Amino acid sequence: MEDPNKEEWLKPMNLEIESMYSNLVWELVDLPDGVKLIRCKWIYKRKRGVDGKVETFKARLVAKGYT
Repeated sequence: MEDPNKEEWLKPMNLEIESMYSNLVWELVDLPDGVKLIRCKWIYKRKRGVDGKVETFKARLVAKGYT
């Protein structure tokens, strides 16, 4: 990540991962032969106040599956 605020993104990213583990979102298994892995990517959003200043940083991990 090359964002100048990259340190600010670490906390919401860790919270997202912790939430996924605590809610049993996924289960790690061996990938069967002939099955493609579903990749994921991070979505970032800065929440701004009425004055335009960044108030919070939000991060979500989403699947990149295509059907």
